[in-house]
Amino acid sequence: MRDRAPVGALASPVEVTAATVQRGDIIQLGGQACRVRDLFQLPHGAKQLVFESGELLAIHTRTRLIALRLRRRR
Repeated sequence: MRDRAPVGALASPVEVTAATVQRGDIIQLGGQACRVRDLFQLPHGAKQLVFESGELLAIHTRTRLIALRLRRRR
């Protein structure tokens, strides 16, 4: 992940689930920061996350992860 945060953006940690994860969230997996590029709905409320690296991760409805979410400063 080499993209820099936009000027005037703040990164704040948030707990995400299959229902709340968003494109652009940065999730640390195995010591590597992975940015969510796309998401797909799976049966029973689960989601498949596609990272910028091309890797995939399916999360269950009860999965809880900590992500960094960029928010623009006003």
